[in-house]
Amino acid sequence: MKSTYLMAIAISSAMLSACNNGSSTKLKETVRAVEIAAGQTPQLEEVFADSTYQLTGVAVAEGNRIFVNYPYWLDTHSYSVVEVKNGKSVPYPDAKWNSFKKGEDGQNKFVCVQAVVTDEKGFLWVVDAAGIGLGKVYQNSSKVLKINLSNNEIEKVYRFPENVVNEDVYINDIRVDNDNGFAYLTNSNTGGIVVLNINSGTSRLVLGNATSVKADPNYHFSPLGTELKKGDGSLLKVNSDGIALTPDNQYLYYKPLTDNRLYRIKTDLLRDFKTTETILNKSVEDLGKFITTDGMIFDNKGNLYLGDLEHNSIVKITPDLKMQTIVKDDEQLIWPDSYSISEDGYLYISNSQIQLMPWFHEGKEKFRKPFKILRIKI
Repeated sequence: MKSTYLMAIAISSAMLSACNNGSSTKLKETVRAVEIAAGQTPQLEEVFADSTYQLTGVAVAEGNRIFVNYPYWLDTHSYSVVEVKNGKSVPYPDAKWNSFKKGEDGQNKFVCVQAVVTDEKGFLWVVDAAGIGLGKVYQNSSKVLKINLSNNEIEKVYRFPENVVNEDVYINDIRVDNDNGFAYLTNSNTGGIVVLNINSGTSRLVLGNATSVKADPNYHFSPLGTELKKGDGSLLKVNSDGIALTPDNQYLYYKPLTDNRLYRIKTDLLRDFKTTETILNKSVEDLGKFITTDGMIFDNKGNLYLGDLEHNSIVKITPDLKMQTIVKDDEQLIWPDSYSISEDGYLYISNSQIQLMPWFHEGKEKFRKPFKILRIKI
């Protein structure tokens, strides 16, 4: 459907207020309205298109510099991170980092890049999960790069010990808190949050066994109208994936991909590596049921933007947990994946078309090429 599609749905239930003590807060179903009002639908604009192979991430920097990443999921693969210049893909930061081939050493090359994120300090952060085809980590080469956009030089490469990122940990998305000197990454395979001290380089994996990082086995994830199944007939279940920091950096929001619950936890607890797993588990707040989403991002007003994978739309959750669909487009919003907000107030959206991959269609690609980066004014 076109982006001018009008929809109104009202859902109501009770919400419990947060407890003042440090115990876990359970919020019941959120009172919310999901609607698009006539005349208020923002227009989707195409800013980049690529028919070569599948993309997942987008990041916009000062001066509207656009960066895109391509994970090594399928056999057709070449570059991993590019800067978009005059509509063309230019390997970034250089061709060497984008030259990896199976069998080579992946320590100083991109292996399977999952996400790109820019920060307010002028850096691009690149998450290399190194899990080719979503498989086990290739030769211990998972890493995070911090690249200085002023000179396009790599400032630091963060690597992880085995007890944090082992071969079964697929680091997925990242959010960076420069004020306190920490970054947070989701582990979408086995579940959990990786907490990285960006000053010392030390890290730890937390909440690995928490309910909040595990996809609900009873949720029927159906982006194509029927529950999505893998080639072996099993149902697709993806654990902690989407992640977002509140503008004040006080809360980390996260959720499993293949169910509709949303969670948050105070970041001061995560930053203190002495905080026990017991305390962390008790401190997680269940915010209730919303939608399934891949990535998510906060604006500077505290609104949270997510992509509704099952309804080809973008939604906004306000600070009081009211939810509104702001645009719906069945033709263009095909698995809205990752997000970035530009200085001039546009929400950039990557569309990865994951539900159309050969993994779910007996080895046949169902992609509607080209893959696109879109944007809307927010």
